[in-house]
Amino acid sequence: MGYAIVFSRILKSKSAGFTLVELLVVVVILAILAAIVVPQFTASTTDAQEAALDANSTAMRSAIELFKAQHGSIYPGSVASNGGSCAATKGTGAINSAQAFMDHLLMASDASGNTCSIGDTATFKYGPYLRKGIPNDPIYNKGSASSEIAITTTGAPITPAAATGGWAYDTKSGQIVINSNANDSKGKAYSTH
Repeated sequence: MGYAIVFSRILKSKSAGFTLVELLVVVVILAILAAIVVPQFTASTTDAQEAALDANSTAMRSAIELFKAQHGSIYPGSVASNGGSCAATKGTGAINSAQAFMDHLLMASDASGNTCSIGDTATFKYGPYLRKGIPNDPIYNKGSASSEIAITTTGAPITPAAATGGWAYDTKSGQIVINSNANDSKGKAYSTH
């Protein structure tokens, strides 16, 4: 009978709730788990952005090289993109401009680089080379507007001076890089991706 009284008292005291010490132990365990898990999510986001940068850079470089191969070794943007004999919407980019670069990759073109919104098999038979627009750089989320594409014409390797984002493109060499002098998570310059 003595055991029954002690056991019933234990059950009554246990059913009253958690002690402060028990709650603190649970909170400390949750804090430790959060400290371990949160940096993992941050690293995963950075890795995903860098992988997307690699994919977007590769797609842009492939489009640039295909344009060059089909247009007598001229790079997109290195000639004006006016429409020539286009009966629809014509390109408006001047020579060595971001708008010409965009027109050349996003519109149909003839062998001389004249662009038109409607392609046909007779004249405007090349392109478009990118169907969904100029991709943003995934690090800074810039690059789809002509104001976010820095154009050079030197033919020298591009080395961005600031971390502004968008794209840096050379119409003489066809080189395109992210317009950033910052480093990625592995210490490698974003502009070398």
